[in-house]
Amino acid sequence: MSFRHLLFLCAIVALLLMPGCNGQPAPVKVDLSVREEVAPRARPPAITYAYLPQYSHTVAFERHQPLIRYLAESTGLNIQQVFPETFHEHMQMLEQGTIDISYANPFVHALTAQRTGTRFFAKIIEPTGEASFGGLIISRRNNPEIQSLEDCRGKRWIAVDQFSAGGYLFGLGHFVDHGLNREDFAEIAFAPGPGGKQESVILGVYSGRYDVGTVREGALELLADKIDLDQIRILAPTPRYPGWGYAARPGLADEVVEAVKSAMLALNPENPEHRLILDKAAMGRIIAAGPEDFQPVLDLVSRVGL
Repeated sequence: MSFRHLLFLCAIVALLLMPGCNGQPAPVKVDLSVREEVAPRARPPAITYAYLPQYSHTVAFERHQPLIRYLAESTGLNIQQVFPETFHEHMQMLEQGTIDISYANPFVHALTAQRTGTRFFAKIIEPTGEASFGGLIISRRNNPEIQSLEDCRGKRWIAVDQFSAGGYLFGLGHFVDHGLNREDFAEIAFAPGPGGKQESVILGVYSGRYDVGTVREGALELLADKIDLDQIRILAPTPRYPGWGYAARPGLADEVVEAVKSAMLALNPENPEHRLILDKAAMGRIIAAGPEDFQPVLDLVSRVGL
């Protein structure tokens, strides 16, 4: 190799070793002993919202998620739906403070208000336009032994839950008004398992395991694509009583309750977006309410001896 070639190669190597000349930054020494903790972004505490589990958790989720999203966006609150397994667990969680906002029947609200001071602040207008609802007393159509309410004497009755309004209390009241008391039935059973209790009552009657059942109005339609509803006879609708509504747990901040209430009352069925939310939740609209709204239910509880 000639001296000129050697000088040329040395120049090339020098250029490659020069910092910054090849577009790469100079190496930086990293001291791993120096660390900085990065705190996660804090989320506001969750406001828990629960739907009394008369239907399956899937139905509860599908019906109320659009409403919960709307409430969260309108109030800026972190509202999360929780899923109690039973009516009793729902009431316990409300009393213990693990449910902040409860959507339930007036029977449950009346009991929890008496026990712990929960605050009833809103109620729904049913899709029918009424601020009340009732129950249905059902039997299987081809049961020759049951043609009337009187025929239910001595028979097996399945109800939704001991704390169900349309699925037990209203039916019991109607039986009592027609001369049948609890002791006049061979058996009074309550639907087993978590959620899906209305469906369980209907299926219990449909299968013939029970002679008579009580559900809230509108429940039969849930099984329209699963069973032949023509095989179910409605023996009687019950009288109507104050409808479902909302209560806040004791101690929930007034400003939280007012924010949620204001957002609920702002839902306008004339607004197409709001109409979709209300329809999904099976509501006509939401209006303000107070404890006086479930007084007729308390009167019924007293009348039937519960």
